[in-house]
Amino acid sequence: MHTRLNEIVAKMKELEKELVAEIQKSEEEYYYKVRGKIVTFEEWVKHEQQELVHKLIPWLRESTWPVILTTPVVWACLFPALFLDLMLTLFQHICFPIYGIPKVRRADYLVVMDRRALAYLNIIEKVNCIYCSYFNGMIAYVQEIAGRTEQYWCPIKHARKTAALHSRYIKFFEYGDGKGYREHLEEVRRDFADLSSSEKVEQIPPRA
Repeated sequence: MHTRLNEIVAKMKELEKELVAEIQKSEEEYYYKVRGKIVTFEEWVKHEQQELVHKLIPWLRESTWPVILTTPVVWACLFPALFLDLMLTLFQHICFPIYGIPKVRRADYLVVMDRRALAYLNIIEKVNCIYCSYFNGMIAYVQEIAGRTEQYWCPIKHARKTAALHSRYIKFFEYGDGKGYREHLEEVRRDFADLSSSEKVEQIPPRA
């Protein structure tokens, strides 16, 4: 079973490489360059994009009243999101060194704010895009922290199908494999060899 799962993971990694290659083709097609965290367009492209900007008043007029009235509800979600972000960041910095789990690099999930470089978005659209980028990045960040925590405390697959699987799930024991769980639990708890070297540097061995 694990051999088959490893084959599937290997295929997924190959698909990720293909995805990166396709994204690079988009850079050429739409005339932008990515240098670290900075995205730049050629000047003539920026001028063309600016001509596509929807002015605020006409843009607001195009929005329906039900959509406008839901805006406070959408933005009210930011406060629990910020609180969850803070608590999970504190949690992993306090607990992960004790458990011997490599910390999740927050910057890998919460720095994708590149849509603000698009000159064809008005100010409200840019703010909305920043909010969406933060919220979805935060959810992915929290899921990775939760996945690594689950790998330590309860690395057992579910018997029933789940809607989504986190990155650590492949390491878990099969449902019902009590013998494997009892004999190899500590090995699975420490199995983070697949993480990047930059993440593994942060791992602190548990105290004896």
